[in-house]
Amino acid sequence: MSRDMLFGGIGADTGAGAASAPTSATADPRTTDVYQRIKFMVFDRVLERLEARGATAEGLGARLLREAIDRQIARVEPGEGLALNARERALLAEDVRDEVVGFGPIEPLLRDPAVDDITINGPSRVYVERGGRLHSVPVRFRDDAHLMNIIQRIVSPLGRRIDEASPFVDARLPDGSRVNIVVPPVALDGPTVSIRKFKQQAMTPQDFVRGGAMSMEMLDFLSLAVRSRLNVLVCGGTGSGKTTLLNMLSSFIDDRERLITIEDAAELQLRQSHVVRLETRPPNLDGGREVSARDLLRNALRMRPDRIILGEVRGQEAVEMLQAMSTGHDGSMATLHANSARDAFGRLEMLLGFGGLNGESRTLRRYIANSIQVVVHLARMANGARRVTAISEVTGIEGDSYSLNQLYGFEEQPPLSGRGEFRTLSRRPFFSHRLKQNAADIVRGDLLRAAE
Repeated sequence: MSRDMLFGGIGADTGAGAASAPTSATADPRTTDVYQRIKFMVFDRVLERLEARGATAEGLGARLLREAIDRQIARVEPGEGLALNARERALLAEDVRDEVVGFGPIEPLLRDPAVDDITINGPSRVYVERGGRLHSVPVRFRDDAHLMNIIQRIVSPLGRRIDEASPFVDARLPDGSRVNIVVPPVALDGPTVSIRKFKQQAMTPQDFVRGGAMSMEMLDFLSLAVRSRLNVLVCGGTGSGKTTLLNMLSSFIDDRERLITIEDAAELQLRQSHVVRLETRPPNLDGGREVSARDLLRNALRMRPDRIILGEVRGQEAVEMLQAMSTGHDGSMATLHANSARDAFGRLEMLLGFGGLNGESRTLRRYIANSIQVVVHLARMANGARRVTAISEVTGIEGDSYSLNQLYGFEEQPPLSGRGEFRTLSRRPFFSHRLKQNAADIVRGDLLRAAE
């Protein structure tokens, strides 16, 4: 792998007159021009040695690669602008390795468990989301060419293409993180990258209560609703935590059930033993061989599922999803982008039309109301907190409108503060007969297991 291929001839000096890097225990030397210049100088020397030996970084192995990097760092002279202490040598070795075999400057952010999202707006503006809020970070790329080469490193193993003719792409990192990329001429200020990091450890139900996402009463109801095989639709805006909640709800499903998950990018971390994971496939470079969520849903109905879990409803697959929910696959779940439960129903009606299921609006609404029993709405508040703002039952149709029984809600006080309290709005669930029966079954099962 040549230097030009990786960085488009990035080894040029940024100027010998740059200030020396800080050496205090708390300062980050990565933010200085001189550190960046030394990093790419060492990077160039490492690649030169690999090319001279006809070796590749991947073939060399982690230990030998680190030794090769350390040897080149040892050759850095004080007169080259950087007096390296032990801490800076360790940072430099790690950064050079990331440039050779990783994703360059963003690799430390990908390793940071406190970072949820990474957004890159051109080579010099990088932001991360921590605790629901975006923060600018002192991470930078050398120039557009450097950033584009990291982008190519992301998409090439997936057989994807991104260039002026195809300026945007959805991809997935090896760890499961979702990536959206937009490049010029569509992106006017340089290549743009948005990364939704994959959580290696799923949140537990208790995490939701401790973190203030819902009350204990709400968790108890949702647990019983899932165990009672009610069909659940999770809705909310972008980044509100829909997939995270769906993943948590799946933990209440019995291990003996056969589950089929369908996602655009596999994120769900189901713990059951009998899970079939299906993932959509985008078109190839010639525009063919696409496998859509609708294709997978149609096939899943032939696979004897007990439940189908659809990562996101966004198109014509809404027809098959509702068909599954209304024809014996009780307890199925899905997410949908919407600002409220009623907005979710309007969006579903529109998607059914896209899928060719047209008819009188009252008939479509009755079909939707008979398929979905519980709607959970989430929102990301002004202070960055994610909360379940409403849990409602779908009780049918009244006139031309959906009849909802809202059981729980979040009352924000003062407005736009993100603070408030959860309220129980109804203590008479419409599906109480199913919930009570399932609660009794759970108690009997616990007693039997305790007696064994």
